[in-house]
Amino acid sequence: MAKTLELRPLGNTGLKLSSVGFGASPLGNVFGPVSDDDAVGSVRRAFLLGINFFDTSPFYGGTLSEKVLGKALKALGVPRNEYIVSTKCGRYVDGFDFSAERVTRSIDESLERLQLDYVDILQCHDIEFGSLDQIVNETIPALQKLKEAGKIRFIGITGLPLGVFTYVLGRVPPGTVDVILSYCHYGINDSTLEDLLPYLKSKGVGVISASPLAMGLLTESGPPEWHPASPELKAACQAAAAFCKEKGKNISKLAMQYSLSNKDISSILVGMNSIRQLSWDFVHCKSLEFFLENYFHTLLRRICGALWGVDPIVFWKLIALVLVEENVAAAKELGIFGKDEKSLSEIEEILKPVKNQTWPSGIPQS
Repeated sequence: MAKTLELRPLGNTGLKLSSVGFGASPLGNVFGPVSDDDAVGSVRRAFLLGINFFDTSPFYGGTLSEKVLGKALKALGVPRNEYIVSTKCGRYVDGFDFSAERVTRSIDESLERLQLDYVDILQCHDIEFGSLDQIVNETIPALQKLKEAGKIRFIGITGLPLGVFTYVLGRVPPGTVDVILSYCHYGINDSTLEDLLPYLKSKGVGVISASPLAMGLLTESGPPEWHPASPELKAACQAAAAFCKEKGKNISKLAMQYSLSNKDISSILVGMNSIRQLSWDFVHCKSLEFFLENYFHTLLRRICGALWGVDPIVFWKLIALVLVEENVAAAKELGIFGKDEKSLSEIEEILKPVKNQTWPSGIPQS
């Protein structure tokens, strides 16, 4: 494998994750159909570029993401210890169930779909939608038994409200929870996860951050209609994106730079939904030349020169592979040249009135 990405330690686990992680929710057709061939090709290309961390869940696509990722990883034909797999439990298409019985059964189902003997990390999925006391007293002890049985190596928890992490970590024995996965809290518009990092580090807990584009807020095309952000936050992010475009910059690339720059965060998870969003930018731009100069430079220019006018499905399959490379290239560029401090400072000034604004998620906790 071409080791083109920085590997970062994950808390006290001994694992070293690629700074960019492969978020596999789109393999469950969450953002549109993805064929098995496309999935295998994307996973293979990501692996060859140095991505060793793959994250999924039985919730994504009603278990389809796990099945397709399992097939794609098997097709790599490499030793199991060369990639790190994380899946989740507790959230399913038919609702939330963090009971010991369900999460115990869940891992067996996931392992079968993934065609694996074990997963590296099993995470309780979006715990703010369950009873946090149940997570502490029932779910995590059940996961410890799975760890002892060799079905999982490490235990994690995920959620949007940052308070759920301190609640759980403050009530379980040290070393019980190995990893937290936070999303939408370490980006240009919201960096509140940073305040929690010293606490997590003191606990030896590894940190993974997802949604560096804030679920579409930090893109030129903007978020989907269902996005839960306030109108004020959406408007500010769109103003920042327009400012970047006027300056010949791309806000999504700058957002990735920002998120990748904190090395206390082991991996930034990027889903293929970013491909879909960038594809919409392509559809709406005034000319192919503008798109090429702002997104894919000479690499995509060569592909487009050869394939412009062919079947759009074939075209976008190749675009998807190029975008995997673009995410890796962003990480490499950051390592060589550092952050674009001037542009980031200008964006932060635009977003200052809505800095760290978030949205509610979960159920009331007693």
